[in-house]
Amino acid sequence: MKFEITILGSSSATPVYNRNPSAQLLNCNEKFYLIDCGEGTQQQLIKYGFKASKIDYIFISHLHGDHFFGLVGLLSSLHLNGRIKPLNIFAPRAIKEILELQFEHSDTRLRYQINYYAINPLKPEKIFQNNDVTVETIILNHRIPCTGFKFTEKKRLRKLLVDKLEMDNVPLAYYQLLKRGVNIDTPNGGQIKYLDYTKDSAVPKIYCYCSDTMYDESYFEQLKNCDTLYHEATFLHEMLERANETHHTTALQAAQIAQKVGAKKLLIGHFSSRYKVLSPLLEEAQSVFEPTELAIEGRTFEI
Repeated sequence: MKFEITILGSSSATPVYNRNPSAQLLNCNEKFYLIDCGEGTQQQLIKYGFKASKIDYIFISHLHGDHFFGLVGLLSSLHLNGRIKPLNIFAPRAIKEILELQFEHSDTRLRYQINYYAINPLKPEKIFQNNDVTVETIILNHRIPCTGFKFTEKKRLRKLLVDKLEMDNVPLAYYQLLKRGVNIDTPNGGQIKYLDYTKDSAVPKIYCYCSDTMYDESYFEQLKNCDTLYHEATFLHEMLERANETHHTTALQAAQIAQKVGAKKLLIGHFSSRYKVLSPLLEEAQSVFEPTELAIEGRTFEI
């Protein structure tokens, strides 16, 4: 099963050549989840070969423009391209008012329904689940209410040992029960034990997305032992005072967080436009947490 993240944008508030504002696309079992939607996100989707029409779920961390200014354009294009299936948006409550005002004054009547789900900015909650993934909010510390998102794979069914099943002539009708961990009593008084014909599926993977926040241990518990942590790293640590003023994190702090929570891998992004070359941020983070990578646009990372 695929569980991977593609970086569509990794810059911060002001434009910079060759970097777009925040946006990521999570592929979980060929279902697509858009995380933040900075300006130009729909063009990035086209550039990297993704169909916006396949996105059914959008998660917006907060209402600073570099995290949602691309949303009205994306939604309008979906309308113009004939979308009719509903779209689900998880975001701060005001997003509904903002979008509907845009549509009202452009006389846009969408062909499809938008289901709005207002995020509680005060406490972490489970906001979505299906057969593939569970999504929880992470309460961050930014200048305005801001949440990260924790995506946890659902535990898969046990894996069949097909060769052994075929060798022992176990009927196909029993396969699904065995995958679910059920022992089967046979008509002749015997028993087919699931442990003999299956093995456990992989441990579910966890991806944590921390968009804009200053260093604050209050949200660390939710990040513990995640497989991949994306954490903003707007500044080098020499700019710590500026980072604190703007409620952002340095590359060094992001690495310290990854180390403290036991993350297996760290992706850093949301780079200030002052940095035309990103290698110093990577080197600073790797000096504390070696398995750090830059969230470079167009790159896909397996969780």
